[in-house]
Amino acid sequence: MTTPRAGTAAPHVGDLHPHDAVHDHEPSFLRKYIFATDHKIIGIQFLIMSLAFLLVGGALAMMIRWQLGYPGQAMPGGTVLPETMAPGGVIAPEFYNSLVTMHGTFMVFFAIMPLLVGVFGNYLIPLKIGAPDMAFPRLNMASFWIAVPAGIIMIFGFFAEGGHAGAGWTAYAPLSASPEHSGVSLGQQLWCVSLIVLGLSSILGATNYITTIINMRAPGMTWFRLPLSIWALFVTAVLVLLAIPILSGAVIMLLFDQTIGTHFFLRAGEPLLWQHLFWYFGHPEVYILILPAFGMVSDIIANGSRKPIFGYNSMVFAILAIAFLGWIVWGHHMFQSGMNPTLGTSFMISTMLIAVPSAIKVFNWLGTLWQGNIRFTVPMLHACAFVSMFVIGGLSGVFMASTPVDIFIHDTYFIVAHLHYVLFGGSLFAIFAGITYWYPKMFGRMMSRRWGLIHFWLTFVAYNLVFFPMHNLGLGGHMRRIYDPNQYEFLQPLQGLNEMISISAFVLFTAQLIFAANFILSWFKGEKAPMNPWEDNSLEWTVPSPPPHGNFAATPVVYRGPYEYSSPEVEQDFLPQTLRLPTDRPPAAASAGD
Repeated sequence: MTTPRAGTAAPHVGDLHPHDAVHDHEPSFLRKYIFATDHKIIGIQFLIMSLAFLLVGGALAMMIRWQLGYPGQAMPGGTVLPETMAPGGVIAPEFYNSLVTMHGTFMVFFAIMPLLVGVFGNYLIPLKIGAPDMAFPRLNMASFWIAVPAGIIMIFGFFAEGGHAGAGWTAYAPLSASPEHSGVSLGQQLWCVSLIVLGLSSILGATNYITTIINMRAPGMTWFRLPLSIWALFVTAVLVLLAIPILSGAVIMLLFDQTIGTHFFLRAGEPLLWQHLFWYFGHPEVYILILPAFGMVSDIIANGSRKPIFGYNSMVFAILAIAFLGWIVWGHHMFQSGMNPTLGTSFMISTMLIAVPSAIKVFNWLGTLWQGNIRFTVPMLHACAFVSMFVIGGLSGVFMASTPVDIFIHDTYFIVAHLHYVLFGGSLFAIFAGITYWYPKMFGRMMSRRWGLIHFWLTFVAYNLVFFPMHNLGLGGHMRRIYDPNQYEFLQPLQGLNEMISISAFVLFTAQLIFAANFILSWFKGEKAPMNPWEDNSLEWTVPSPPPHGNFAATPVVYRGPYEYSSPEVEQDFLPQTLRLPTDRPPAAASAGD
């Protein structure tokens, strides 16, 4: 079967599965929900897996915060851990290194990245572009079932002799390249193998997303009628396809150093080569973790403001500019590595330049909110929190772009604060917005608004109490990845602040249990969702909740962009993309005009 060209009719579900159409049989439970090829089920599979890893990463963070807030004291429940990890319930230094490493690894690679790309990419792309499924459904299934063993391998590292990887989530060589330096052998090797396997999953998914968006758009769905969430996912998929192989190659070389005696990053090799390879992947990875959030928040803010998105074209070009500039700024992570000052200055300038398209997006979100008829739904609150937290993270990033400032605050808690304002205050608030917004479409039920508001406000307040004071810690010289700050006399006056941060972190973690309970209970007992509870214009809200296999009974036809709110042409304050008005041209003519 060939996929249709963009702007032509997508194949009907009966064309995709003629055997099913003839016999009309119900697939088995295993075929429908476990080894599924339906993009919607695969998106939900990614959702459950990545939320589980998000909980694991959060639990590791709580252990880190206990040690920093109450160093040397037995952790509540810590006696259940093996003596090698927490003798007498007190976290061992070696185990603390593993906690820091695995918290970052699980959050970046197994929670935020699959939540944004695996979940929403799978679930939304076909529905929003009017396609019956992904271009390669079986490849889609493989991308999920390759990610699962990657996660299992990573978890097994905790039970490996010598403990799990302890060189930080960035795995800087030579510490990560030899057990002589780190004291960890098998755990670090399992870390490498897991990321190699996960990289294959990401590459398969990205290939599918790109092919689907290019080839399977519904009639009339031109490039500049795509929702910004689809633009963001498309550009993200391109970044994944280009960046992940760089990481995979670097990790394979690191694994060879550990196992067969090569010297890519050891002795005769060059340890700084690892930093260049990792961050050449790592900075595009930062935008892999934030671009889908940009797109989803754009959709939700336009809907919550009941206004067309301000500056749609500039938003698209800003996404493209961020993707391009993301490849030429990696050196700002390496200002302390002895980099030539002239080269460092070029990275400093490019880093400041990349703030411009991000600022354009923030300006456009504010322009969308301005004088809007705002509906403060739970997704809208999370989306507004995303914007404000991303601004704080972006402003601290401008500080770090300056070489003299970065040399002073590098490897301090100022960096930790910046990272979390971008990836928690940014990505995770957007994830909460996206889950609560598309939950009715996924499961056919509404999440509880009351418990959603409680979760939001607890998260928002506790989050800022955790991470904003870390800027002060960093300016006071508090190093990151430190086991016991009280060992240093100049850090002892900051211990009260550390304790307050830890208490706030425990509240923050507890708030996420409220979200988990709301998510699970609403699945079974939530109020039944109407087809279009948010009165949105996009194609996914024109099908039942949850959508049937194949998504659309007939191929939809698109007449306009996705943000036509408060249009004078209709009485209601939203105008679906598929609603044809007397003034609308047929899709073939509209496509030619665009």
